[in-house]
Amino acid sequence: MLQQLDYPATPLYSLLDLETYLQGHPDGIVILDMDSLAADNRFFRELKRRAPGIHLLALSSRSYHPGLEEAMGSHIYACLAKPLDPEELRYWLRSISEYEAALKPRGK
Repeated sequence: MLQQLDYPATPLYSLLDLETYLQGHPDGIVILDMDSLAADNRFFRELKRRAPGIHLLALSSRSYHPGLEEAMGSHIYACLAKPLDPEELRYWLRSISEYEAALKPRGK
């Protein structure tokens, strides 16, 4: 779907692959499938500590994730519902892009 929306994408299939990838790419957008990921608040804190420039989007078929209140409030930019709506994804990607552009000093 990302490629259809003209966004480059690098699929990763394990948390180890993600950690390795983030060593060379410490910023950008990471979309995590919460239905297949066993993660807790500590995982998200550590992920953001290692790569503070990333923006995390969560993807889930559930509307509530008990025990992840800290992550949802502090580390996850948005939680998107499955099945994923392309327009909603485009909105959040654009939102992140505009946020990043606003942070950059003028003339750079």
